[in-house]
Amino acid sequence: MVLDRKRVALISVHGDPAIEIGKEEAGGQNVYVRHVGEALARLGWQVDMFSRKTDPEDATIVEHSPQCRTIRLTAGPEAFIPRDELFDRLPEFVEQFQAFQVKERIEYPIVHTNYWLSSWVGMELKRQQPQIRQVHTHHSLGAVKYKAVRDRPPIADTRLETEKRCIETADCVIATSPQEEEDMRSLVTKKGNIKIIPCGTDVDRFGSISQTEARQRLGFDPDDKIAFYVGRFDRRKGIETLVRAAAECKTRATGQLKLIIGGGSRPDKADGRERRRIEGIVEELELGDIASFPGRISDADLPAYFAAADVCVLPSHYEPFGLVPLEAMACWTPVIASKVGGLQYSVVHEATGLLVPPKDAAGFAKALDRVLGDSQWRDRLGKAARSRVENEFSWTSVAGQLAELYETLL
Repeated sequence: MVLDRKRVALISVHGDPAIEIGKEEAGGQNVYVRHVGEALARLGWQVDMFSRKTDPEDATIVEHSPQCRTIRLTAGPEAFIPRDELFDRLPEFVEQFQAFQVKERIEYPIVHTNYWLSSWVGMELKRQQPQIRQVHTHHSLGAVKYKAVRDRPPIADTRLETEKRCIETADCVIATSPQEEEDMRSLVTKKGNIKIIPCGTDVDRFGSISQTEARQRLGFDPDDKIAFYVGRFDRRKGIETLVRAAAECKTRATGQLKLIIGGGSRPDKADGRERRRIEGIVEELELGDIASFPGRISDADLPAYFAAADVCVLPSHYEPFGLVPLEAMACWTPVIASKVGGLQYSVVHEATGLLVPPKDAAGFAKALDRVLGDSQWRDRLGKAARSRVENEFSWTSVAGQLAELYETLL
């Protein structure tokens, strides 16, 4: 076995970093792992990103660069399985990971796990290979999530116990915001080593097109007042709040308000059902003339949509961090977001956007009117947003902080 101190395994069991973003259960975690991996590789690390293979047609190994690749392991059938049903497949994932190490004659001194399922994998690997150092990023906490839902899934107790054990035993747990660290300490455990390292975004790709150019490209009118949402169709994302806010928004009376709700994958999946529910509310509130649903927005088009918008709206009931506000702010677009989780960290109230209590449609309506009703203030918010992202949230900065942590642990 070859032990290379500058080799790291990023484990993301259910979040394939090589998958097309926007597919079922593909979102911020996939983006985080992929960009962290590529940025670490540029800093000289050899990065292997491990995920579960969900399609026999997918390549087993995807080379992103000479020092960064995705490796898909077979754990259970090579088909999509919802994340809440994956726990029983984890022992096989561990076996396949170890078999890959033997085949390649390598060992990973650092294993950086992502989400609670991967944390179990990391803890099991560390039990069998005590020399491993485990770093973990939660991406969301069950202790917070289950407070916001009526019916806890059968896996809830297992998830809560696993998250607690991970925080207490991992060499370091990454909190992506002070709010997430506070949630861990107040809702999970006082023990363990926690370090704050935020998520990041591509400041070159996001911000590469002006609003005028973006609107011409996408076919929007220069005088439109565009409020933009992009993400999964999930009740916890609070899209209903945004739709009801648009119905109350005074800007609607001018005939200029346009509401773009982007995202979604297949109509027969859970997010398809939620999209149909939201479309029903749009019809009920007679917003069909201002609301549009472009569906999944390609990576190539996403920067243009952010740039074309006057404001990006994130009405989530909870968000541990969220990459969307960073992507919007990098495009000089202010953000109106729920005052929850990491959104309170990435969005600075009255400076880069506005924060509103979750599920408060009237509050979001007032915030929309404030931003859309004052173009000069909107532009000042956008400039401050871009500056904040450049200074605090580039992937290069995030990877540099992670690399420093890895080296300290080794």
